[in-house]
This record gives sequence, structure tokens and C-alpha cells, in this order.
Amino acid sequence: MQKTDANYEKCLKVLKEELLPAMGCTEPIAISYCAAVARDTLGALPDRIVIEASGNIIKNVKSVIVPNTGNMKGIPAAAAAGVVAGDAEKKLEVISSVTKEQAAAIKEYLEKTEIDVQLSSSPYIFDIFITVYKNDSYAKVRIVNYHTNIVYIEKDGEILQSSVINCDMENGLTDRSFLSVELILDFANSVDISDIKDLLDIQIKYNMAIADEGLKNSYGANIGSVLLKHNENSLKLRAKAMAAAGSDARMSGCVMPVVINSGSGNQGITASVPVIVYAREMNVNEEKMYRALVLSNLIAIHQKTRIGRLSAYCGAINAGAAAGCGIAYLLDGSLDAISHTLVNALAIVSGVICDGAKASCAGKIAVAVDAGILGYEMYCENQQFFGGDGIVKKGAENTLVSVGRLGHDGMKETDIEILHIMIDK
Repeated sequence: MQKTDANYEKCLKVLKEELLPAMGCTEPIAISYCAAVARDTLGALPDRIVIEASGNIIKNVKSVIVPNTGNMKGIPAAAAAGVVAGDAEKKLEVISSVTKEQAAAIKEYLEKTEIDVQLSSSPYIFDIFITVYKNDSYAKVRIVNYHTNIVYIEKDGEILQSSVINCDMENGLTDRSFLSVELILDFANSVDISDIKDLLDIQIKYNMAIADEGLKNSYGANIGSVLLKHNENSLKLRAKAMAAAGSDARMSGCVMPVVINSGSGNQGITASVPVIVYAREMNVNEEKMYRALVLSNLIAIHQKTRIGRLSAYCGAINAGAAAGCGIAYLLDGSLDAISHTLVNALAIVSGVICDGAKASCAGKIAVAVDAGILGYEMYCENQQFFGGDGIVKKGAENTLVSVGRLGHDGMKETDIEILHIMIDK
């Protein structure tokens, strides 16, 4: 692919839009960000907050620790952190600079402030609508479709911002429909490293650092440490354990940032850490590692385009399959190897549910990475799943259509039932 090709620039834009630094699980952080913007719009610390959130937001915030809050969980904690100590200009790092005094103030604010959380009847999977009040004044802020996409701001009856919302499009982001596995491989092979080096250097630095932290200290169910302690040491095991350990730390309130993928820190960790572990063990040159990461990140994004950012379909599965493709790039590099790895991995683990952000995400990441690597190992032994085997279709792109349909359409009722179970309805 030449630099003059329109798709070259679009691939770069997609990577820059999706590989963003974030501190904490991105759904509670989106609540904090929305709340901080609402507070700034109101111009005062609110004495009452009403939060309307779609089911997937409630699901993904319910069980995860909000960083810098003293291990508190849930939507009220995320909103309180945003209004008391949030810096809206930092967006997905909105509560990254909370002081000890502010953390204490967040707890005190929660104890004395009415925060009403309601399940939204919105048709949008990702929807946060926060109204803050101070005496007779109020401000409203709404985020739809992705974590920083503010579509509406109102203060005391005056509409300050209003954007058209489209269920199938993400306002302001590059259309991803041009992506294919073949095009992604072409881009990965031809991209000028200087165009992506700074972006990937941050991903490598942040995501490997939190993976190391997850192994060094006790977080959640310590899936990474358990894997290393109870299994024979191998490269494959270390790749799984490191990715799981990053999630262990992140889901348990670690304040270290990560670089996300498709709106998810867990997916950002999963799509990158195993590839980096393999590249370093193999002593490949830096350029090849960058190209493998480009491929893995874009294949993860390509899969999620059809499924959507939030679903009953676990996004770690997509990221684990993408990591398998990145490893296949390091070990083989052919379109055939990468395509078979992707299809094989998805055939094995598609259908793993997302029941919100929490400690068990690390276990799902380990399973996803294992399936991604197994997908490549099958290819090496001339083994594969064929079109007609379950949801598998002939060719990678046709299989991705099936998986997209499963995650986006087929699991809608599953998503509702998961939410009902989680809230004991």
C-alpha cells in the first residue's frame, strides 16, 4: 500500500482514534467524564445528580472498582469522582490526578448527596445522560455511542450543544467499513514506522507496565499469577499470564493508565501484550514488532466494527483472536496463516458472554489468548475449521460477518437477561 492510497491515511486515523490512553475501566470513566463536564457546565458542585444509563453501561460499571476512590464501585462512585475531582480536559484520564484529600471528599460527597441512577429506555447500546442540580439551576450532558462522544449539553433551558445521533455510526470517527484482513496485512507490511511509532511506544510502555504490576502485587483473583504458579512455564503461558495480569490490576482499581482498543482497556491489553511478549522472546527487531502490533490492533478493531462497542459478546475474544493473528505475523507473516488463525480462534470461543467489567475478565482474556495461539498452532499442523462448521463460513471476512451478526443481533436478548440476573430482577 502506498502512502498516497486513501486507505493508508484512513488506517492511520482509525489507529489514532482507537489507541487512546485511559485510566480505569472505560465505562465508569465515561460516567466520571460526563459528570465532570456537567459540573463545569453548571458552574458549581451539584447538590443532586440524576443519571440515566443504558443497560450495558450499568452492567459494565456495577462490579468494577473506580480508581482513586478508596476501592468504591458503581455508578454513584464514578459520578461523584467526576464532579468532585474530575478534570474534564483529560477525558478518559479524567480522575487520574485525584489527591488524597479529594478522595476523602469524594466519599463524604457520596454520603451526603442524592445520586439517583435510572435504567434508560434509550435505543442506544451506549448512552449516558447526566443531569446535575444546584438549587434552582441545572445542567444536562449526554454521551452516546462511544466514551467521549458528547452529543448534548444544556443549562437552565438553553441548549449549548446538540448533535444528530445515528445508531449505526459513531459521530466524528472514521468509517471502518473499508477494513479487511487482507487490507490490514497490506497496511501492516507497508506502513512507514515513523507514522505509528509514537502511538505504539505508548501502548507498549503502558500496557506492559500494568501487566508487570498485575504480576507483582495482589489484584482481583490474580489470574496471571495463578497461571504461572500452576502450569509448566512456556512462552504461550507467559503471553496469557501477562495479558491476564494487566486486567487483574485494571479491574481492581490500579491507577496506572493503559492504551485502549475499541473503547476497552482490556481489549487494548489483550491485543498488544501477548504480541509484545512473543516478539521479545523471539528477539525480532523493533520494526517487525511494530508491524505485528499494527496488524493485531486493526484486526481487533475490524471485528468490533460489526459487533459494536458494547454487547453480550465478550470483546476479549476478538482481541485474543487478533493477538493470535499478531503472533502468526511474527512467526509466519502470510495472509493464509493470519486468516486461518482468526477463523480457527473465533470458531473455538465465540459466544463467551460479557457480564460486565470485573475480576473474571482476566480469566476470559487468558482463554481468548489461548484460543488465538491455538488457532495458529492448528494452521501449522494443516488443521482448520471449515465453512459450515457451526457459524464458520468460507473465508475470514465471511466468518467475521457471522460473528458480527451473533454479537450485534443474536445476543440482544442474552444481554437483557444478563442485566436482569445482575440486578436480581
